[in-house]
Amino acid sequence: MIVVVAAVKGGVGKTTSSVYLAAVASGRRTVTIVDADPQASAAEWVEQSVDERLKAIKVVEAPTERLVAKAFERMGDDELVVIDTPPANERFLSRLVERGDVVVIPTRVGGIEAPRVETVLNLVPDRIPAGLVICSARTFTRDYHETVAAWSEAKVPVWGTVPERVAIAAGPTGPLNEEGLEAYRKVWRRVQTAARSR
Repeated sequence: MIVVVAAVKGGVGKTTSSVYLAAVASGRRTVTIVDADPQASAAEWVEQSVDERLKAIKVVEAPTERLVAKAFERMGDDELVVIDTPPANERFLSRLVERGDVVVIPTRVGGIEAPRVETVLNLVPDRIPAGLVICSARTFTRDYHETVAAWSEAKVPVWGTVPERVAIAAGPTGPLNEEGLEAYRKVWRRVQTAARSR
């Protein structure tokens, strides 16, 4: 299964979502993160991590289409691949999305976020299920509830919410956050259900 974590801008929780989804999925299968972001934040996080849950995850840095293609030549049929996509490169993002079985779109609450999510949704072929993860959410605010309601009305599934209080982006300097893992376990269940429904 190929899970593409897609956003057109940085800072929305893309790398964090990639790492946490890989971590929660790694208990039962081989997991590889394909880090297609030239900054290689996911690769750095996993390679330097002190968290045992990330030790079994393989990482391939592939910031070009050619390197992504080469990475996929080496993947096993039963492998789970999580692609951490680059920001600000819609053409490359479109090619990566087309490889996916499922697309996870991290976003935040705010006026400028909806058009960016719509840009990603427009890149996703009809045959590929996609859902949102609302990151760093202040779940008690009216803005959050209005955002969820608006996506629901637009028939865009929200697969999960990661509350702002969950300090999950510590990266290699600390272990994975238990609340963050629980939030992403819920997202992972939705991803699996979506993949089976194809």
